[in-house]
Amino acid sequence: MTYASELVALLAAGLFAGGAVFVSVAEHPARTEAGANVALAQFPPSYRRAAPLQGGSALVALVAGIIAAIAGGNWEWALAAGCVGSAIPLTLLVIAPVNRRLMSDAAQLTDAEATELFASWARLHALRTLAGLAGFAIAAAIAVSS
Repeated sequence: MTYASELVALLAAGLFAGGAVFVSVAEHPARTEAGANVALAQFPPSYRRAAPLQGGSALVALVAGIIAAIAGGNWEWALAAGCVGSAIPLTLLVIAPVNRRLMSDAAQLTDAEATELFASWARLHALRTLAGLAGFAIAAAIAVSS
């Protein structure tokens, strides 16, 4: 049980972190570089596809990391899980209002408003990315040291 939960936590954390890095360094900059109208058109379908993967992998990393911590008696797994899992409330409480404006108010947004919302979204997503990378790094360090 311990090994399996550790492996699942590590893989889910890696999946989350990798996806978040891709969005932060490739997809979002390319989207915004294309201009506000293109970015506003591309964001909703991209978000609908990415949200289940990102949310699901964060949740799996959180649950598996907590199980690994309890089963193996190593609190560091809970720390890794908490880092990755922190993306869930960050997304639901902090990023969601920006997402809603970008997806539902797109027709009413000026280019300047859209550009500012996308810049805000990028900063907030960077927090998710850093939390995911921290969780993955902790999980990987634990896995390598055991």
